[in-house]
Amino acid sequence: MFGIGMPEMIIILVIALIVIGPHKLPELAKSLGKGLAEFKKATEDFQKNVQEESRKSDDKVVPPPQVVATEQPHVATPTQAAHAVPAEQAESRSKAVS
Repeated sequence: MFGIGMPEMIIILVIALIVIGPHKLPELAKSLGKGLAEFKKATEDFQKNVQEESRKSDDKVVPPPQVVATEQPHVATPTQAAHAVPAEQAESRSKAVS
């Protein structure tokens, strides 16, 4: 169970018998058993609830809408706009160079 073998279990029971006494040991074992059973039941309920909520959330998931790509007009960035040369100046520069 917890990696405890038979010799270790016997030593633990003997020490418990000496410390607690023979009259209280059965009551303690009964209480411990009930506590472990309640813990196990609570753990199983918790796992069941988590699985149910997970299933419900999976059922409610709506696929995202399809995104249709549209062609956007080219918009100059501020840097491109600052370096842009008006058409009139470009024509005059090309004539001057020729």
